[in-house]
Amino acid sequence: MMDKLTTILFDLDGTLLPMDQEVFTKAYFKRLVAKVAPLGYEPEALINGIWAGTAAMVKNDGACTNEEAFWHRFTQLFGEETLKDRPVFDEYYRIEFQQVADSCGFNPMAKSAVQQLSQKGYRVALATNPIFPAVATESRIRWAGLEPADFAYYTTYENATYCKPNPNYYRELLGKLGCSPEECLMVGNDVKEDMVAQTIGMKVFLLTDCLINKENADISQYPQGSFAQLLEYVDALSK
Repeated sequence: MMDKLTTILFDLDGTLLPMDQEVFTKAYFKRLVAKVAPLGYEPEALINGIWAGTAAMVKNDGACTNEEAFWHRFTQLFGEETLKDRPVFDEYYRIEFQQVADSCGFNPMAKSAVQQLSQKGYRVALATNPIFPAVATESRIRWAGLEPADFAYYTTYENATYCKPNPNYYRELLGKLGCSPEECLMVGNDVKEDMVAQTIGMKVFLLTDCLINKENADISQYPQGSFAQLLEYVDALSK
């Protein structure tokens, strides 16, 4: 007998929040550089430093939070005194980052799907790659038409010690939720980062609206489609 589905995990960027990753990244960095470079950072070095910090989070092996991994790498590059600039980074996410919403789309079906699944009794959590602070994650949740309170849990760089596509990211999240892989469904648009959940025993659904398949993997093995097809798939699983 198949384990009963109790918990549905959603990716955010490109799944609940439609976006072209390149357009989003460009808008994100443009505003970040305008905010932070005047403190004495050379713009290109600043962007490279953010990428280096992001790479450190992706490589994180659980030894520290992603937040600690990021700032450790960033201060290696720019010196410990850069920690005094953290309030400016925090302010950026509260204020200027909000304009980056213009680079994202909106799909009312995302909100509807989350609400319908919650009403059916499923626990819904947000499995977004934890490379952003909570303030930025909460903003992007709202850009998708939802509220942080709509989710039982959401991953941020403060509360996670791994990143996608490391399967340990999913193991850690399941530990926080207190459930087994067999009772979970992961819904996402990135073949490499989201479908890897299947390797630890989770069910998966590939949302194809903003599909990312950088390695041209064969996706025929995955249940896939739109939000409407996702709801049909979940209904079929519960029968």
